[in-house]
Amino acid sequence: MKQEETIDFHIRWAWLKIAKMYNQEASNHGLTQSAGYILLNIDPKSGTPATQLGPMMGMESTSLSRTLKSMEEKGWIEKNADENDKRVSRVCLTTEGNRLRIVSRKTVVGFNQKLLKQIGEKRFQHFKEVIQIIDQQTMNQEV
Repeated sequence: MKQEETIDFHIRWAWLKIAKMYNQEASNHGLTQSAGYILLNIDPKSGTPATQLGPMMGMESTSLSRTLKSMEEKGWIEKNADENDKRVSRVCLTTEGNRLRIVSRKTVVGFNQKLLKQIGEKRFQHFKEVIQIIDQQTMNQEV
């Protein structure tokens, strides 16, 4: 079987191109694609518990910790103790972090709108179904 005949080749190829495009846009604002993704997953009103961010984004805790530390040093986020449970650390956006979140959201929404315009709702629904099957297979089956 040739590489381009596999499903994973096309997923990886597309994701690498998407990540490169997002990184190029993010670099115009001093961001990286992963920092922008983190900003998008932080609740802008109440913050998000640090322990929930990794699972929400599929990031390893080591990589996430490094990125969060860098984002905190740059003044994009701050960590605060939860009001109800002081053991929980909430990651909150600063004013600059919220501004960068808006930039990141605009970029992602714009790209998705362009894609949806080209592929249409019905084909997008089929794509989501296929991706869900792939996700289920990775969870339920050994290679």
